[in-house]
Amino acid sequence: MAFKTRITEMLGIEHPIVQGGMQAVGTADMASAVSNAGGLGIITALTQPTPKALRDEIERCRSMTDRPFGVNLTVFPTINAPDYNAYADAVIESGVKVMETAGTPAVREIWARVKPHGVTILHKCTAVRHALSAEKAGCDIISIDGFECAGHPGEDDVPGLILIPAAADRVKIPMLASGGFGDGRGLVAALALGAEGINMGTRFCATKEAPVHDNVKQAYIDNDERGSFLIFRNFKNTARVGKSEVSEEVVRRLAQPDAKFADVQELVAGTAGRELLKTGDLSKGVFWAGMVQGLIHDIPTCQELIDRIIAEAEAIIDRRLASFRR
Repeated sequence: MAFKTRITEMLGIEHPIVQGGMQAVGTADMASAVSNAGGLGIITALTQPTPKALRDEIERCRSMTDRPFGVNLTVFPTINAPDYNAYADAVIESGVKVMETAGTPAVREIWARVKPHGVTILHKCTAVRHALSAEKAGCDIISIDGFECAGHPGEDDVPGLILIPAAADRVKIPMLASGGFGDGRGLVAALALGAEGINMGTRFCATKEAPVHDNVKQAYIDNDERGSFLIFRNFKNTARVGKSEVSEEVVRRLAQPDAKFADVQELVAGTAGRELLKTGDLSKGVFWAGMVQGLIHDIPTCQELIDRIIAEAEAIIDRRLASFRR
C-alpha cells in the first residue's frame, strides 16, 4: 500500500515520513539516508559553521541521493545571532525547494526571502494558535509538535492525542504530526487524528546512519518512556532532554531557589552536547530525547525503519482495524 497524502504530493516523496531538523545530527549523511528510504531528509543549516559550508553540505547530500531533501533553519533570539539571511540565500542559490523552519515570528522574514524562489515552507509549531498564525502568514505545511517531543515542546503541555486533532479541526493546509512517533502505529494514529504524515527526530537519531555515537544510541534503547527530563521551565524555554546523570544534575540545580541559567550553563552548552554526540561520553553534556524512547528497541538502517513503519501501518489498516468491522 502506498500512503498518498497532500504531504507526499507537495514534497515529492514516496512515504509521508519526514526527518526533523536536528542540531548536530542533521547532516548530509542523515538526510540522504532518509530521502533514499522514501521519506524527506533534512539538513540542519546551523549545524554548518558558515553559509558556504551549508552550500557544500547541500552539494554533498546531492552526491548521496537523487531524491528530494530539505534544509532546516531555526530562528531564536541570541546574543550573537548568525546571519540568517545568508543561510537562507545559500538555500536559494543551491536550489533546495523545501525549508523547515521553527522559532520566533522573525522567521517570517526568511519565508518572504525564500518563497519567491519556489521554496515550500514547513513550519514547526507547538500550539494551535501558532499554527493558525503561521498559516495566515503564508507557510505551506504545519508540523504540529506535541508535548512528547524532544527539544522544545512549548509551554502549554498539550500531548499529541489532543493537539493534533485540535489543530486539524482548524488548520486548512497540510499538517505533519510531530512528537512521539516511531512506528507504524503512530503513523496510522496520526492519519486518523487528521495529520497527513509524521515528523520524527529521536527515532531517526537511533538509526545506523545517524551521526551519533553508539553510546548515545544505546541510551535511547536503555531509556524508556519515562527516560527524559524537562529543563528550563524556570525560564519559559522548556526543553526535553534524555535522562542521564548530567541531566539529573541539571534538574537538581534548577530546582534550587533563585536558580539561574548560569548555574547549569557548562552542563547544557551546545559545545558540550556536540562533544557528547561525537565521543559518546555521556558525562560531557545533555542530549535531546523524546518520550518515544519507550518505543525504541533497536538500531535499524533508515531504510529498514521506514519500510517497517509502512508495513506495520498497512497491517494495522488491512487486518487489525478491518477485523473490528461487522
